[in-house]
Amino acid sequence: MKERYYKLSDFFKEKFGEKVQKICIDGGFTCPNRDGLVSYGGCIFCSEKGSGDHLVSNENISKQVIDFFDSYKAKRANKFIVYFQNFSNTYDSLDNLKKKYDSALIDDKRIVGLAVATRPDCINEDIIKLLKSYSEKYYVWVELGLQTSNDKTGKLINRGYTNEQFLNSVSLLRKYSIDVVVHIMVGLPNENFEDLKNTIEFINSIDIQGIKIHSTYVISNTYLAKLYEQGSYTPITYDEYMDSLCYIITHLRPDIVIHRISGDAPKDLLIAPDWDIHKKWVMNGLFKRMNNEDLWQGMYYNNVL
Repeated sequence: MKERYYKLSDFFKEKFGEKVQKICIDGGFTCPNRDGLVSYGGCIFCSEKGSGDHLVSNENISKQVIDFFDSYKAKRANKFIVYFQNFSNTYDSLDNLKKKYDSALIDDKRIVGLAVATRPDCINEDIIKLLKSYSEKYYVWVELGLQTSNDKTGKLINRGYTNEQFLNSVSLLRKYSIDVVVHIMVGLPNENFEDLKNTIEFINSIDIQGIKIHSTYVISNTYLAKLYEQGSYTPITYDEYMDSLCYIITHLRPDIVIHRISGDAPKDLLIAPDWDIHKKWVMNGLFKRMNNEDLWQGMYYNNVL
């Protein structure tokens, strides 16, 4: 059967010849828009753990990796990528960054990669050179949260950096041939279809290698939750999200690897929308719709150039 979009699993099989799984790590980082350097409180949708609600916090980094390999999860694949997930995982001194990355890359031949999620304003050439130094042995990629190409929305969600800063960080990473994976969010406050269209055009125009697509959901103890409770924010519906996914994928450059099509909402913190805890609904619904309508990644890409 024809593959409808360029999945991360397919990319891994092309690159490594087999299935590869991520080991999610809490590196004990924070963010400049949490500690006051840029702002306080973080992005309006971000939980207290910065998307790492499923991780074991304050645990030795090497132990997190060892515990993973001692668990049933390690039986799902033969090769693994260490993934520094929550908060800004380049927001520290070079010495501390090296210690943390080294701690995760334990002496185990099953580890084939290092993935680091961070912010554009936490990237500089020295940090990139450090990341590049690991590429002799490991596949390295960096994840950057764009969320939207609308700088006005960026201010509203307390993103704390501009599109120009984002572009500069992408250019610098690509200067050293480090792959870039971009996060975007559908259903942000005050955004409409035109914003989504502009964001995809923006992404298609820059040198990135992967994308993560998330719906915007409301979780407790966030500013977005306050907006929702006040009636100032209405979450995106399932049907609206499916329409958005189909638009994104059919207009996205075909060479961009799609790492995910839905976020993992923490069930114990989720306020709305209810459908967001059912990830299989999204995956199965998208698969069915793309097959029924004969849609595939990039089929309209040339029409938006």
